[in-house]
Amino acid sequence: MSQPDPANPCFGCGGGNARGMRLAFEFDEANQRVIGHFRLGPEYQGASGFIHGGIIATVLDEVMSKASRFSNVRAVTAELTVEYHRPVRVDEELRVEGFATRRNGRELYHEGEIRNEAGILLARGRGRFVIIDPERYNKKNQASADASARSPSADTRARS
Repeated sequence: MSQPDPANPCFGCGGGNARGMRLAFEFDEANQRVIGHFRLGPEYQGASGFIHGGIIATVLDEVMSKASRFSNVRAVTAELTVEYHRPVRVDEELRVEGFATRRNGRELYHEGEIRNEAGILLARGRGRFVIIDPERYNKKNQASADASARSPSADTRARS
């Protein structure tokens, strides 16, 4: 099972985000599947007792994006569709799976599913991911971070 990288600030899978989810996944090379087992707590609920739809979308985005590793590429989400089949309950044992369905040039198409302990489908996601050049991305990202550090703009992070 992969563990969240403490240097990664990603909200979904990074270990370097104090408010992040720190999702960890295992990679089933033989079946080309990314798998996660989670219980999402009350801090992620929308309506009382149920996980917020945006959090469900985040979990699906994370598991689908990890399927890019089977192609040995780095890709970012370009499009995400979520079908909410049944409510996801707070503290319910979940199994999440992501897998590739096809590739068209730089575009990767992946799907993901969230099921409960009984195997009932709770949500399904479909995503289109675009392969990026990590070196070029990192240069642009660093230039943007440097510009932000020089800017006197106000801090816009959400506070609780």
